[in-house]
Amino acid sequence: MKKTAFKMPPWCPFCGQNIDKPQPPVQRKLGEFNVGSCQCGAVYTCDPTGHNVGAAMVEALVRACNDDWDLAWELGPEQDYLTGRIENYDEITHQVLDQKHIDGRYVRGVIYFVRLHKEIAEIAQRVAKKQPSKSAPLAPATASNLPAIEADRDPKRVRQKANKTMVRQLVEANNIDGLVDLVFDDVKALWFMQRLLYDPVEAKRWQAAHLIGQVCARFSTRQPGPVSDLLHRLFEASSDSAATHWGLVETIGAIIASRPDIFGAFTRHLLRYLGHPTTRNQVLWALGAIAEKRPDLVRSNSFYQLFPFLDSPDPVAKALTVILLGRIRATEVEQKIEALADIETSVTIYQNGQPQATTIATLCRQALDLIRTKEYPRERTQ
Repeated sequence: MKKTAFKMPPWCPFCGQNIDKPQPPVQRKLGEFNVGSCQCGAVYTCDPTGHNVGAAMVEALVRACNDDWDLAWELGPEQDYLTGRIENYDEITHQVLDQKHIDGRYVRGVIYFVRLHKEIAEIAQRVAKKQPSKSAPLAPATASNLPAIEADRDPKRVRQKANKTMVRQLVEANNIDGLVDLVFDDVKALWFMQRLLYDPVEAKRWQAAHLIGQVCARFSTRQPGPVSDLLHRLFEASSDSAATHWGLVETIGAIIASRPDIFGAFTRHLLRYLGHPTTRNQVLWALGAIAEKRPDLVRSNSFYQLFPFLDSPDPVAKALTVILLGRIRATEVEQKIEALADIETSVTIYQNGQPQATTIATLCRQALDLIRTKEYPRERTQ
């Protein structure tokens, strides 16, 4: 039987989001490649022939450095930037194939990706401000707020093999350092951590979700790919109507909130679960956690659909909506939140994996203080 060709749109190896088709740069040069940039800050170039990958690598690195050749040549892989590549890319149809031919022609295209580490991205931005480039800069706008890169592990170390007992013990001990070390040794530890989300005790699910977010924040500074894969699995499991959704949505929120510079593009997909009663509060919490770091990621989506939840009969949903709208500086509902400031109903809200007792009135006063400042705080890193 003739094998059917498999096609799919190209994706970013760092954040997992689909990327736009590489385009000719603003300032054209002889022998230049088509370029593009991902929402996570990665820069990519396309070599449609597959014979000039080395030149494409250099082009992507220089582009990431805002066309500063001197800076680009001083950088080293892994130490200063991460790289990735996608092969079997067809530039004509903007698709990745599982075969090297389509419609009777060969496909050998390669997309090469470069993503600068925090310190180098800061340098590139400072240089670009002092000496503007002729082409538009492609470095991420929030580069100065990226977390520091995780220390490189000794290649001669004795690697641990993850198992569910070991992972459970580390989670119960709240040992983030031990979990990060274990994930670097055996990425399967992330899968074992995900299994802990199905605990019938709510407090344990929130603790596991928080720890997964913290571990992924540090692990993704070196290897964002497996974290992106984990997010895809969590979204897929959350979309299964026959499955238990315990801990899934809050974990998605914890991961995105811990590294919004890489995984912020996943925020909009959370809104699809807002209409389900079983996941509504978790979505509101997740959006609130993301808004604490990057309120723009929430405001850039259809945030007006959040307003009706201020009238929810569920006090927890009402409280989470107040927190969320305060963090995105929703001046549109300032008077509505002010009207709720006399409600002394007690609620329990989870912060950093721990339950916090408060009242709706207290949360309303805090939200009003944020709204009236009318300025976003600088993004915090953990």
